[in-house]
Amino acid sequence: MGDLLQQLKHRRLEMGLKQNDMMLRIGVSRQQYQRLESKGNPRLDTLELVAKGLNSEIMLIPNEKLGAVLDVLESSESREAVKPERTLSDDPWKGLLDPEE
Repeated sequence: MGDLLQQLKHRRLEMGLKQNDMMLRIGVSRQQYQRLESKGNPRLDTLELVAKGLNSEIMLIPNEKLGAVLDVLESSESREAVKPERTLSDDPWKGLLDPEE
């Protein structure tokens, strides 16, 4: 369970969110979320709620497919790292409709 909890924390930090921000995103107090991240044993519905709050999905990946999934994720991360940064003058509409940008 520790690895999953670390992934949740990593994703939250990656999104620039504080534990307190999760209260607005999923409706749990900072203390409840802190407990979940540090040593929690969340129920499946709680995990699904947290994943939704982190713009993520929970999946079961068969062990025999895990290597292929990790390869795809690594290759997409490396492609994103190489993307040239666009400026506002390149795209004045950037971020107006897509909250992820």
